[in-house]
Amino acid sequence: MKHRILVVEDNQLNRELLCDWLETEGYEARCAEDLKTAFAAVQSHQPHAVLLDIQLGAEDGVALTAWMRQQPTLRGIPVIAVTAHAMTTERERILQAGCNACVSKPIDFKVLQDQLRRWLAVAADWHRDPQRRAETSDEPIDCTTGSEGDKRAK
Repeated sequence: MKHRILVVEDNQLNRELLCDWLETEGYEARCAEDLKTAFAAVQSHQPHAVLLDIQLGAEDGVALTAWMRQQPTLRGIPVIAVTAHAMTTERERILQAGCNACVSKPIDFKVLQDQLRRWLAVAADWHRDPQRRAETSDEPIDCTTGSEGDKRAK
C-alpha cells in the first residue's frame, strides 16, 4: 500500500516539485493550492501525512493544522510544515499550532524523507493502538517538542 501524502503549496513549481519527488519515492501524492482545496482533500481522501506550506498567499497554513487537531478522525495525521520561515520564533509558532515537524526551504529532500518516515511510523503506531489513542485524545499524536525543532515520539 502506498502512503497518501497531501501537498498543500500555493506555488505551482514548488507543488509540482514536491509531488513529483513524492511519486518518485513511491508515495501517492495529492496536491492542493489553497486552504479551501486542502480542507476538502483532507476530508475526502484522508492522507497518511500532510506537507504544508505555511504562507499560502494571504492565508496562514497553520489554520489547516489547527482544524485537523480538533477532528478526532484527523488528529493522528502527521503534518510537516515546509516553509521559508526559518526564524526560531516562527518555527515555535508552527510547532505549537500542531505541526509535527518543520522543514525549511530550500528543501533538503533527505531531511524531508527522514521526517516523513519518522512521522508515518509514529502515526501507524498511534492508529494501531486504541489505548494510546484514548490516552492522547486531546493531542495530535503522542509527542513532545524536541531539541531539533520538531516533535519527537515518546
